[in-house]
Amino acid sequence: MAARAYWKGQIRLALVSIPVEIYPATKSGAAISFRQIHEPSGKPVKYEKVVPGIGPIDTDDIVKGYEMAKGQYVLLDEEEIEAVKLESKRTLELLQFVDAGDIDILYYTKPYYVVPADELAEEAYIVLREALRRTKKVGLGQLSVRGQEQLVALRPCGRGLVLEVLRYADEVNKAANYFRDVGDAKPDADLLDLAETLIDKKSGPFDASDYHNHYIDALKRVIAKKAKAKGKRVLEDVEEPGPVKSGSNVIDLMAALKASVDGKKTSARKPATRKRA
Repeated sequence: MAARAYWKGQIRLALVSIPVEIYPATKSGAAISFRQIHEPSGKPVKYEKVVPGIGPIDTDDIVKGYEMAKGQYVLLDEEEIEAVKLESKRTLELLQFVDAGDIDILYYTKPYYVVPADELAEEAYIVLREALRRTKKVGLGQLSVRGQEQLVALRPCGRGLVLEVLRYADEVNKAANYFRDVGDAKPDADLLDLAETLIDKKSGPFDASDYHNHYIDALKRVIAKKAKAKGKRVLEDVEEPGPVKSGSNVIDLMAALKASVDGKKTSARKPATRKRA
Protein backbone atom coordinates (compact mmCIF):
# COMPACT_ATOMS: atom_id res chain seq x y z
CA MET A 1 0.00 0.00 0.00
CA ALA A 2 1.37 3.41 -0.96
CA ALA A 3 2.27 5.74 1.88
CA ARG A 4 -0.32 8.37 2.68
CA ALA A 5 0.83 11.97 2.45
CA TYR A 6 0.79 13.91 5.72
CA TRP A 7 0.37 17.19 3.80
CA LYS A 8 0.05 18.31 0.20
CA GLY A 9 0.58 21.85 -0.96
CA GLN A 10 3.33 24.17 -2.10
CA ILE A 11 6.52 25.63 -0.70
CA ARG A 12 6.76 29.31 -1.52
CA LEU A 13 9.99 31.28 -1.71
CA ALA A 14 9.18 34.85 -2.69
CA LEU A 15 7.44 34.49 -6.08
CA VAL A 16 8.50 30.87 -6.61
CA SER A 17 6.02 28.11 -5.68
CA ILE A 18 7.02 24.43 -5.58
CA PRO A 19 4.22 21.82 -5.37
CA VAL A 20 5.26 19.16 -2.85
CA GLU A 21 3.98 16.25 -0.82
CA ILE A 22 5.12 15.54 2.74
CA TYR A 23 5.41 12.04 4.19
CA PRO A 24 6.32 10.79 7.70
CA ALA A 25 10.01 9.91 7.89
CA THR A 26 9.64 7.71 10.98
CA LYS A 27 7.38 4.90 12.14
CA SER A 28 6.59 3.19 15.42
CA GLY A 29 8.53 -0.01 15.64
CA ALA A 30 9.89 -1.29 18.91
CA ALA A 31 6.99 -0.49 21.24
CA ILE A 32 4.92 -3.38 22.58
CA SER A 33 1.48 -2.56 23.93
CA PHE A 34 -0.48 -4.51 26.52
CA ARG A 35 -4.19 -4.80 27.24
CA GLN A 36 -5.53 -5.08 30.78
CA ILE A 37 -7.12 -8.53 31.20
CA HIS A 38 -9.47 -9.87 33.86
CA GLU A 39 -7.43 -12.92 34.89
CA PRO A 40 -10.28 -15.23 36.07
CA SER A 41 -12.19 -14.88 32.79
CA GLY A 42 -9.35 -14.00 30.42
CA LYS A 43 -11.43 -11.18 28.93
CA PRO A 44 -10.23 -7.60 28.31
CA VAL A 45 -11.17 -4.88 30.78
CA LYS A 46 -13.39 -2.10 29.45
CA TYR A 47 -13.77 1.39 30.79
CA GLU A 48 -16.86 3.44 31.48
CA LYS A 49 -17.19 7.21 31.69
CA VAL A 50 -17.96 7.85 35.35
CA VAL A 51 -18.60 11.08 37.28
CA PRO A 52 -17.77 11.00 41.02
CA GLY A 53 -20.97 10.90 43.05
CA ILE A 54 -23.12 10.29 39.96
CA GLY A 55 -21.82 7.12 38.35
CA PRO A 56 -21.80 6.08 34.66
CA ILE A 57 -22.95 8.81 32.26
CA ASP A 58 -23.99 9.14 28.63
CA THR A 59 -21.17 10.21 26.29
CA ASP A 60 -23.56 12.76 24.71
CA ASP A 61 -23.42 14.71 27.99
CA ILE A 62 -19.64 15.18 27.81
CA VAL A 63 -18.15 18.52 26.76
CA LYS A 64 -14.60 19.84 26.83
CA GLY A 65 -13.46 22.00 29.72
CA TYR A 66 -10.33 24.01 30.52
CA GLU A 67 -9.35 24.06 34.21
CA MET A 68 -8.80 27.68 35.26
CA ALA A 69 -8.32 26.81 38.92
CA LYS A 70 -8.72 23.73 41.08
CA GLY A 71 -12.21 22.39 40.34
CA GLN A 72 -13.17 25.41 38.21
CA TYR A 73 -13.64 24.81 34.49
CA VAL A 74 -14.48 26.91 31.46
CA LEU A 75 -16.72 24.76 29.23
CA LEU A 76 -16.41 24.89 25.44
CA ASP A 77 -18.50 23.16 22.80
CA GLU A 78 -17.13 21.82 19.53
CA GLU A 79 -18.37 24.79 17.49
CA GLU A 80 -16.47 27.25 19.70
CA ILE A 81 -13.28 25.20 19.33
CA GLU A 82 -13.69 24.73 15.58
CA ALA A 83 -14.23 28.48 15.11
CA VAL A 84 -10.63 29.30 16.09
CA LYS A 85 -8.96 26.57 14.03
CA LEU A 86 -6.79 27.90 11.24
CA GLU A 87 -7.73 27.31 7.66
CA SER A 88 -5.18 25.13 5.89
CA LYS A 89 -3.65 27.42 3.27
CA ARG A 90 -1.81 24.56 1.58
CA THR A 91 1.17 26.89 1.37
CA LEU A 92 4.38 26.75 3.37
CA GLU A 93 6.04 30.13 3.00
CA LEU A 94 9.73 30.20 3.90
CA LEU A 95 9.91 33.31 6.09
CA GLN A 96 13.50 33.20 7.31
CA PHE A 97 16.79 31.36 6.82
CA VAL A 98 19.18 30.55 9.66
CA ASP A 99 22.49 28.74 9.99
CA ALA A 100 21.99 24.98 10.21
CA GLY A 101 23.69 24.84 13.62
CA ASP A 102 21.69 27.69 15.17
CA ILE A 103 18.65 25.56 16.08
CA ASP A 104 19.20 23.69 19.34
CA ILE A 105 18.45 19.98 19.22
CA LEU A 106 15.86 20.49 21.99
CA TYR A 107 13.53 22.17 19.50
CA TYR A 108 13.31 19.28 17.04
CA THR A 109 10.34 16.91 17.39
CA LYS A 110 9.51 14.96 14.23
CA PRO A 111 10.93 14.69 10.70
CA TYR A 112 9.06 14.38 7.39
CA TYR A 113 10.27 13.69 3.87
CA VAL A 114 9.41 16.39 1.34
CA VAL A 115 9.16 15.26 -2.30
CA PRO A 116 8.22 17.14 -5.49
CA ALA A 117 4.58 16.60 -6.40
CA ASP A 118 5.35 16.05 -10.10
CA GLU A 119 8.08 16.34 -12.73
CA LEU A 120 7.31 19.98 -13.37
CA ALA A 121 8.13 20.80 -9.73
CA GLU A 122 11.42 18.92 -9.74
CA GLU A 123 13.64 21.65 -11.21
CA ALA A 124 12.66 24.29 -8.65
CA TYR A 125 12.82 21.62 -5.91
CA ILE A 126 16.43 20.77 -6.82
CA VAL A 127 17.39 24.44 -6.99
CA LEU A 128 16.03 25.04 -3.48
CA ARG A 129 17.76 21.91 -2.15
CA GLU A 130 21.15 22.88 -3.54
CA ALA A 131 20.80 26.52 -2.50
CA LEU A 132 20.18 25.43 1.09
CA ARG A 133 23.10 23.01 0.94
CA ARG A 134 25.56 25.53 -0.51
CA THR A 135 24.59 28.29 1.92
CA LYS A 136 24.40 25.82 4.85
CA LYS A 137 21.09 27.38 5.80
CA VAL A 138 17.77 26.04 7.09
CA GLY A 139 14.46 27.51 5.94
CA LEU A 140 11.87 28.37 8.59
CA GLY A 141 8.11 28.66 8.16
CA GLN A 142 4.76 27.84 9.72
CA LEU A 143 2.60 25.03 8.43
CA SER A 144 -1.17 24.84 9.01
CA VAL A 145 -2.20 21.24 9.70
CA ARG A 146 -5.50 20.06 11.15
CA GLY A 147 -6.40 23.55 12.28
CA GLN A 148 -3.17 24.23 14.15
CA GLU A 149 0.03 25.99 13.16
CA GLN A 150 3.35 24.20 13.36
CA LEU A 151 6.77 25.81 13.34
CA VAL A 152 8.92 23.89 10.84
CA ALA A 153 12.46 23.83 9.45
CA LEU A 154 13.38 22.74 5.93
CA ARG A 155 16.83 21.31 5.23
CA PRO A 156 18.55 19.26 2.50
CA CYS A 157 18.88 15.51 3.02
CA GLY A 158 20.70 13.47 0.39
CA ARG A 159 18.79 13.82 -2.88
CA GLY A 160 15.80 15.36 -1.16
CA LEU A 161 14.51 17.71 1.52
CA VAL A 162 13.48 17.01 5.09
CA LEU A 163 10.95 19.08 6.99
CA GLU A 164 11.35 18.98 10.76
CA VAL A 165 8.60 20.09 13.13
CA LEU A 166 9.99 22.35 15.85
CA ARG A 167 8.80 23.13 19.35
CA TYR A 168 7.80 26.70 20.15
CA ALA A 169 9.85 28.62 22.72
CA ASP A 170 7.34 28.11 25.54
CA GLU A 171 7.55 24.33 25.06
CA VAL A 172 11.23 24.10 26.01
CA ASN A 173 12.42 24.34 29.63
CA LYS A 174 15.33 26.70 30.25
CA ALA A 175 18.57 24.75 30.65
CA ALA A 176 19.83 27.22 33.29
CA ASN A 177 17.14 25.99 35.69
CA TYR A 178 18.81 22.57 35.72
CA PHE A 179 22.52 23.36 35.23
CA ARG A 180 22.94 26.35 37.55
CA ASP A 181 24.52 24.18 40.27
CA VAL A 182 27.17 22.72 37.95
CA GLY A 183 30.56 24.20 38.91
CA ASP A 184 32.78 26.39 36.72
CA ALA A 185 36.02 24.53 37.51
CA LYS A 186 38.26 23.67 34.55
CA PRO A 187 38.91 19.95 34.01
CA ASP A 188 42.29 18.40 34.78
CA ALA A 189 44.38 18.54 31.56
CA ASP A 190 45.56 14.91 31.82
CA LEU A 191 42.03 13.65 32.46
CA LEU A 192 40.77 15.67 29.51
CA ASP A 193 43.47 14.22 27.23
CA LEU A 194 42.56 10.68 28.29
CA ALA A 195 38.84 11.33 27.75
CA GLU A 196 39.56 12.72 24.26
CA THR A 197 41.74 9.68 23.46
CA LEU A 198 38.92 7.37 24.54
CA ILE A 199 36.43 9.29 22.39
CA ASP A 200 38.78 9.08 19.38
CA LYS A 201 39.23 5.35 19.97
CA LYS A 202 35.48 4.74 19.98
CA SER A 203 34.64 7.11 17.13
CA GLY A 204 33.14 5.84 13.89
CA PRO A 205 30.31 6.36 11.39
CA PHE A 206 26.78 6.18 12.74
CA ASP A 207 24.73 3.14 11.72
CA ALA A 208 21.36 2.91 13.47
CA SER A 209 21.12 -0.82 12.66
CA ASP A 210 24.03 -1.43 15.06
CA TYR A 211 21.72 -0.68 17.99
CA HIS A 212 18.73 -2.57 19.33
CA ASN A 213 16.24 -2.05 22.14
CA HIS A 214 17.36 -4.93 24.37
CA TYR A 215 14.29 -4.60 26.59
CA ILE A 216 11.95 -5.09 23.63
CA ASP A 217 14.04 -8.02 22.34
CA ALA A 218 13.88 -9.71 25.76
CA LEU A 219 10.17 -8.97 26.11
CA LYS A 220 9.45 -10.60 22.74
CA ARG A 221 11.36 -13.71 23.87
CA VAL A 222 9.34 -13.85 27.10
CA ILE A 223 6.08 -13.55 25.14
CA ALA A 224 7.15 -16.37 22.80
CA LYS A 225 8.20 -18.59 25.73
CA LYS A 226 4.98 -17.81 27.59
CA ALA A 227 2.90 -18.81 24.57
CA LYS A 228 4.73 -22.15 24.37
CA ALA A 229 4.58 -22.68 28.14
CA LYS A 230 0.76 -22.56 28.05
CA GLY A 231 0.38 -20.17 30.96
CA LYS A 232 3.33 -21.28 33.08
CA ARG A 233 5.49 -18.51 34.49
CA VAL A 234 8.70 -17.74 32.61
CA LEU A 235 11.50 -15.33 33.41
CA GLU A 236 14.16 -13.88 31.16
CA ASP A 237 17.67 -13.41 32.51
CA VAL A 238 18.90 -9.95 31.58
CA GLU A 239 22.42 -8.81 32.35
CA GLU A 240 22.33 -5.82 34.65
CA PRO A 241 25.05 -3.15 34.63
CA GLY A 242 27.39 -3.23 37.58
CA PRO A 243 26.97 -0.77 40.46
CA VAL A 244 28.47 2.66 40.02
CA LYS A 245 30.57 3.74 42.96
CA SER A 246 29.94 7.25 44.23
CA GLY A 247 32.46 9.62 45.69
CA SER A 248 35.29 8.60 43.32
CA ASN A 249 38.31 10.93 43.26
CA VAL A 250 40.62 12.09 40.48
CA ILE A 251 42.96 9.10 40.96
CA ASP A 252 40.06 6.65 40.52
CA LEU A 253 38.88 8.53 37.42
CA MET A 254 42.39 8.59 35.99
CA ALA A 255 42.75 4.84 36.52
CA ALA A 256 39.35 4.15 34.99
CA LEU A 257 40.07 6.28 31.92
CA LYS A 258 43.52 4.71 31.42
CA ALA A 259 42.07 1.22 31.72
CA SER A 260 39.30 2.16 29.29
CA VAL A 261 41.81 3.44 26.75
CA ASP A 262 43.84 0.22 27.17
CA GLY A 263 40.68 -1.85 26.72
CA LYS A 264 40.83 -3.39 30.20
CA LYS A 265 37.84 -4.16 32.39
CA THR A 266 37.21 -1.85 35.32
CA SER A 267 34.73 -1.70 38.15
CA ALA A 268 32.93 1.08 36.32
CA ARG A 269 29.72 0.55 34.40
CA LYS A 270 30.06 -1.89 31.50
CA PRO A 271 29.28 -0.51 28.02
CA ALA A 272 26.10 -1.78 26.42
CA THR A 273 26.72 -4.59 23.97
CA ARG A 274 25.76 -4.00 20.37
CA LYS A 275 24.44 -6.53 17.92
CA ARG A 276 24.23 -6.27 14.18
CA ALA A 277 20.91 -7.06 12.53
